[in-house]
Amino acid sequence: MSNLPLPIAAFVAGLFSFLSPCVLPMVPGYLSMISGATLEELQAQEKHLLRKVMLNSVAFIMGFSMVFIIEGATATEIGQLLGRYKVILARVAGAVIILFGLHMTGILRINALYADKRLHNVKGGNTVAGAFLIGFAFAFGWQACTGPILGTILAFAADQDTVLKGVGLLAVYSLGLAVPFLLAALLIERFLKFYGRFRNFMHALEVFSGAILIALGALLLSGRFTLLANYLSFLGRFVR
Repeated sequence: MSNLPLPIAAFVAGLFSFLSPCVLPMVPGYLSMISGATLEELQAQEKHLLRKVMLNSVAFIMGFSMVFIIEGATATEIGQLLGRYKVILARVAGAVIILFGLHMTGILRINALYADKRLHNVKGGNTVAGAFLIGFAFAFGWQACTGPILGTILAFAADQDTVLKGVGLLAVYSLGLAVPFLLAALLIERFLKFYGRFRNFMHALEVFSGAILIALGALLLSGRFTLLANYLSFLGRFVR
């Protein structure tokens, strides 16, 4: 029960990563790239094109999910090897997460997290294999931007007692990114309208996300993260 909130947090973290200022604006471009169609053609939603977009979107998702899941397995494996230093590592992870949170709120700027590492020159995305490769590139290219949120989930993956749990945590994070991406592909016209309204709130969301990271980091740093898990588990009994 004490681990129940973590998968939920990982899914929400994936959603927040999708809504981040350097992912959300690029979604139409990625959909165009992996389908080989213009934005106008995508909005027409012809059946044969929609089928191709959805198939290639799934391949794109599999590409970035593979990278994140491998990172989750690696983080857990390293965490297990350093198990004897678990308390110290939890404190270090808490401090790092607080730094990420301060960066996202704008209180502290970490220049390395502004590096633009997107792979702009990936070609051939309008095939299933090409879409997979673009998804693979997406996972590496945008980690400078999604790093604070992804890094937090990886820190929790490192704290898991089995590799399977770490893999599961990053799989749920990937799902949080995948669901809105698929919805955007399926409902591109509505997505564009949503983006037009939502972009004014991007900074507020980033600050809110940063505040959450600071709170989570503080709980880890003080050794009280289990209190939050137990509290949420307690509330869950009343929701049933």
